[in-house]
Amino acid sequence: MSSKPTIVLVHGAFADSSSWTGVITRLREQGFPVVAAANPLRGVDSDAAYLAEVVGNVPGPVVLVGHSYGGVLITRAAADLPNVRALVYIAAFQPEAGESVFGLSGRFAGGKLGPETTNVLAHNGEAELSIKFEDFAEVFAADVPAETAAVLAVTQRPVAERALAAAFDGVPAWSKLPSWALIASQDNAIPAAAQEFMAERAASVVTRVDASHAVSVSRPDVVAEVILDAAARTA
Repeated sequence: MSSKPTIVLVHGAFADSSSWTGVITRLREQGFPVVAAANPLRGVDSDAAYLAEVVGNVPGPVVLVGHSYGGVLITRAAADLPNVRALVYIAAFQPEAGESVFGLSGRFAGGKLGPETTNVLAHNGEAELSIKFEDFAEVFAADVPAETAAVLAVTQRPVAERALAAAFDGVPAWSKLPSWALIASQDNAIPAAAQEFMAERAASVVTRVDASHAVSVSRPDVVAEVILDAAARTA
């Protein structure tokens, strides 16, 4: 068994685990075991419960990493997981009790994710959201090559609307565990001001990078460095 913690990566809405590819390569090069969890994107309670099962089955310590909506899930799941040593938020939500994704992102100016840039679909009687193809690059991936952004748009996974509207319930794990936050200054999905507010409140170790919301795709080197710092400082 590796003496290093396992890095568990949790993607957010409108993405899948392949968004971590460049990060995974760099972490594995440093000898870290990695798990990229498949986020169901159905609702905070059920998604966090699924993540808790994934992490609970990992032997040894874990550094838990969330991107975007994935930050909500690590905040919920890690509160009751004794093997989690650190939380890393990558252009992610760090909610407090009573807050939702919609509420946090709408509190600050600069976001371009909204009714005019999203499609509303019906799935099993529930509304789910995807980003319109023509708006995906600007909203989500403005700093990646156009063809890469187009592929990301085509392969995006819709998210249940209730997952983004649900108020966070419970004690946030960042109040108990050390946390790191990578703030993407050119993020058009979660305004950088919102990321700054949440990171300061959580007393996270902050790194800032000139990148879009798709920072794990455009700057996997910086993302990996933040994760490696969290692993080293909580060893």
